[in-house]
Amino acid sequence: MGETDPDVVVPTRRVLRPVWAEIDLAAVRHNARLLRQVASPAALCAVVKADGYGHGAVAVGRAALEGGATWLAVATVEEGIALREAGIGAAVLVLSEPSREAMRQAVASGLTPTVYSLTGVEVAEQAAVAARCTIAVHVKVDTGMHRVGVDPSELARTVTAVTAAPHLEFAALWTHLAVADGTSKEDRDFTVEQLRLFSDLRRVVADCGVEVPFAHAANSAATICFPESHLDMVRCGIALFGVLPSPAFEDAFVDVGERAGGSMDREGTRYADLRPALSLRAEVSHVRCLEAGERLSYGRLYALPVPSVVATVPVGYADGIPRRYFSEGGTVLIGGRRRPLAGAVTMDQIMVDCGPDAEVSVGDDVVLIGTQGGERLTAWDWADLLGTISYEVLCGIGPRVPRIVVDSGCEEVAR
Repeated sequence: MGETDPDVVVPTRRVLRPVWAEIDLAAVRHNARLLRQVASPAALCAVVKADGYGHGAVAVGRAALEGGATWLAVATVEEGIALREAGIGAAVLVLSEPSREAMRQAVASGLTPTVYSLTGVEVAEQAAVAARCTIAVHVKVDTGMHRVGVDPSELARTVTAVTAAPHLEFAALWTHLAVADGTSKEDRDFTVEQLRLFSDLRRVVADCGVEVPFAHAANSAATICFPESHLDMVRCGIALFGVLPSPAFEDAFVDVGERAGGSMDREGTRYADLRPALSLRAEVSHVRCLEAGERLSYGRLYALPVPSVVATVPVGYADGIPRRYFSEGGTVLIGGRRRPLAGAVTMDQIMVDCGPDAEVSVGDDVVLIGTQGGERLTAWDWADLLGTISYEVLCGIGPRVPRIVVDSGCEEVAR
């Protein structure tokens, strides 16, 4: 890696409060290389919205570009501006149509806006005129997600408006797939139908005498399971961070990786698996030995079944540990074993039942997401308990949890 960023402070210890999320940039680069290989010859767009799904958009964006991505994507203009202010000059796609003021800022920062309304086209043209430049725009069409995007019946009119605007360039047509991560026949059929409609709409645009120069539709799930969706570019978010869109995709992804050639990286590792980039860690802050029957935490909802060692860990629901994680049977790793939470999650701390014979001390490592010894806890383990998805778990890790960036043995730096 290059020199340490002069604006980043290298801490003398990990953090003042012993709770942190460790982000492995080597894993991000590996995942980007693998996804790029799977999608080839399509380009890879690394989706780094929501602060890189909680991983840190700037750091993971740079790593993804080093791994072969040629585009980054964000949800808001503010997110794109943050990348530019960090010195990232790669193409950045804004996935939603910006408002009037946001469009001006997008143009000023050299971002590529999405448009899907005649008003949006007009706003983009006015922003380009004010900046005295021509800007490329991507037109998004709704093929079944029904969130944002131009209605198919209005697509020809919208694209014609773009091509008629003197300061706009129609650079791409794209759509978003609603259930590419589904495993049922109905979901797969719906995805196939979305792709068929998108293909038809590309011909509709061509029939208007307008060439579609670039097209993209695939998210992480489609990149893995629908090769026909790759087109000119794939947009990968969750997979970039080493987490599958669904646990059911594990075998499918290994098969895809092997079909892609199973190439070797420079360390001789086969590209067979995605590598999780984030682990959530802490240290024990307090230890008590309590008798059987003692009840712990708010509401006194947990009674110790036997005399036990109880460890307090300084992380709570203000950091992204949902209160329901206790009631649904959540665990953490201490001493290489899964240990149950011993009472309700509080704002700043949790308590853990380590059992009667555990040797636990203040300062011992605690893993909430990641590996310890032969055990592993994943974002999908959390999601399955909580009735949600891994995306929400990762994005929910709070801003007061420091992100510690590591890279193949290089010195740690704090973001």
